[in-house]
Amino acid sequence: MAELTGEPQEGGRYQPDLNNILICPDCREIPPNLIEEFSSGDMVCASCGLVVGDRIVDTRSEWRTFSNDDQGNDDPSRVGDGPNALIDGDQLQTKIAYEGRNARNLTNAQNKLTNDKSSKTLMTAYRDIQSLTDSINAGRAVADAAKHIFKLVDEGKVMKGKSQEVIIAGCIFIACRQNNVPRTFQEIFALTKVQKKEIGRIFKQLEAYLQKVRPEGIKIQSIHNQGYSAKGSTSAEELCARYVSNLGFHNPIRIENVARSLASKTASVADLAGRSPLSVAAACIYMASHFMGQPRSSRQIASVAGVSEGTVKTAYRFLWNAKEQLIAPEWLRDGMGSMDKLPVN
Repeated sequence: MAELTGEPQEGGRYQPDLNNILICPDCREIPPNLIEEFSSGDMVCASCGLVVGDRIVDTRSEWRTFSNDDQGNDDPSRVGDGPNALIDGDQLQTKIAYEGRNARNLTNAQNKLTNDKSSKTLMTAYRDIQSLTDSINAGRAVADAAKHIFKLVDEGKVMKGKSQEVIIAGCIFIACRQNNVPRTFQEIFALTKVQKKEIGRIFKQLEAYLQKVRPEGIKIQSIHNQGYSAKGSTSAEELCARYVSNLGFHNPIRIENVARSLASKTASVADLAGRSPLSVAAACIYMASHFMGQPRSSRQIASVAGVSEGTVKTAYRFLWNAKEQLIAPEWLRDGMGSMDKLPVN
């Protein structure tokens, strides 16, 4: 147990000296086998029973909580939630119990005094963002980033005339891209029911605003202070990992590695220039699955990628024509797969 030094440290504060260790004078065991008995306020050596310290302060809570004790919302905790950096104000609130003759009148009067329309709008948007990101397992970092972007837009009073659903869709799209878990316009459309063209418009407007919001000197309390950096569009390599995981391969890691390697080389295929990353990723997975001996039909891959079966076959045809330059020679030498297993279409 560390003891306080007699001399104040820098700043005039006493700090623990970790070189001083409390041990039992009889046993002299290192590390010491000491037990803090909060019920008696003593520190006792567990080996010999000698009391080596007294007046131990019990820092634990003075209540016990059981699973069926919260039926009447009787929470013994005397502290509320931690401060939320995404909400303005001191966040100190008072709740009036629904007991007594005038409880309803007091509650209504308090709501009128403390009702903040801007905070109410933010809380509603935060709940929607949280539920949407949870439905796609995007993670807490994506949800917090999307909330932060929405707060920037709300504080800056921009995007007037845009519905809240459209702004939320754009915030989630940018947050996913910033946290390296990008989603396509098609996936955001399936999630939010906002049209892809509208998502594209709001994305460009949000990106332009976020790039200039810091130089303009808008000071906003936030949990993300590193600023905004524009990122490129979602590549076929990034999509391969997600699509492979949804196709139930026996060895998804090897299929993913081969598909990502093929996708990285598609820039050299002139016929694939300008094609959607979704179709390129689907075609690479189609080729990798047959090459590795774990074939999946074009219909299965198309349903996962969200494209048509004809689109997958058309993109694969271009890959098959360039298979000599796409398939690495070491794959053939190591016996990872065979080019004879590749279908013509």
